Amino acid sequence: MDLLLQAQHTLRAHFPANTVQVSTLLSIKTGNCPEDCGYCSQSGHHDTDLQAEKKIAIEQVLAEAKRAKATGASRFCMGAAWKHPHDRDMPYVLELVREVKALGLETCMTLGMLTANQAQLLADAGLDYYNHNLDTSRDYYPQIVSTRSYDDRLDTLAHVRQAGINICSGGIIGMGESRDDRIDLLHELANLPKPPESIPINRLVAIAGTPIADKLEGARLPVLEWIRTIAVARLACPTSYVRIAAGREDLTDAEQALLLMAGANSFFYGARLLTTDNASQNHDDALMAELGLNVEAAAPRQVQITDAASGRIGSLAV
Repeated sequence: MDLLLQAQHTLRAHFPANTVQVSTLLSIKTGNCPEDCGYCSQSGHHDTDLQAEKKIAIEQVLAEAKRAKATGASRFCMGAAWKHPHDRDMPYVLELVREVKALGLETCMTLGMLTANQAQLLADAGLDYYNHNLDTSRDYYPQIVSTRSYDDRLDTLAHVRQAGINICSGGIIGMGESRDDRIDLLHELANLPKPPESIPINRLVAIAGTPIADKLEGARLPVLEWIRTIAVARLACPTSYVRIAAGREDLTDAEQALLLMAGANSFFYGARLLTTDNASQNHDDALMAELGLNVEAAAPRQVQITDAASGRIGSLAV
C-alpha cells in the first residue's frame, strides 16, 4: 500500500488530480504483418482467426475519429500492421494526420519502424504522438520477437524524438517474463535521453494461435502485479502519462480504481483495441462518473503552414 500511496502523491505533484487523458485506437490496416511478435494476432506467421484487411478509406477513418471525439476522446490513435511504412504509404498516413488534426483531436500513429525522413514527414504534418513499444526487457525480448531487434526499436524512438514528435512507448506484461524483466523494461524507458511522454502498460490478452498463448496455457498475470507495475512506472517516469492499455476488459470496478490509484492517468476508450476487446464506453462513462474523474481536453500540436496564394505563415487551425 505504501507503493500505491507514493505513486499517487507523485502523480498529483505533476498532473491535475482526478483527471484522465482518454484515447481511442483504430486499426487502419489489419493483419498479414511480416513480423513474428509472439503475442500478436496480426502476424502473418501465426494461425489465428483474424481476417486481414487492406488500408481502410480515409473517409471511414474520419468517421471513426468524429465518433471518438463525440464520445469524449481527446486523442485518436491509428495503427497499421506493417514492419515499416513504404514510401507509397506516406501520402495516405500524412493525409490522415492532417485531417484528424483538423477535427481538433490529438493524433497518434503506430506504423512500425521509421526512418529519420519518415519521422520528419510525420512531424511536418503535425503528428502529436508516435507509438513504438519496447514490449519487454532487453533480456526477455528474444523470447518474443526475432524479426526486429531491440536496438531497431530504440533507433525508431530516436528518429521520432529528433523529429520533435512526442513518444508513446511502453510494453506488454504477462508474457511469461519475470518481475525483474518488468523492472528492466521500465528502467529502459526511464533512461532514454528523455522519457516517453506516454507509457502504455498492456496486460497480455492471450490470443489463440499465437505462440505466447500456447506457451502460457491459459495462465494470466495477476491483476495486483499489473497494479504494482503501473505504480513503479509512475515513480520511474513521474512526468509521463501512464496508460492503462489492453487487458482490463475483465477487471472489476475496484480493480480499475486501484490502477488509477497506482498512478495511471490515461486509458483507451472504445470497445476494440486493434484486434482485442476492451471495456465498453457506457461502462467507462459510468465508472468515471462514480470516481469523480474529469477528462483532459485535447491539445493538438500547432504546425506552421504557408498559404501558397499569399505567402503568409500561420498555424494549422485545430
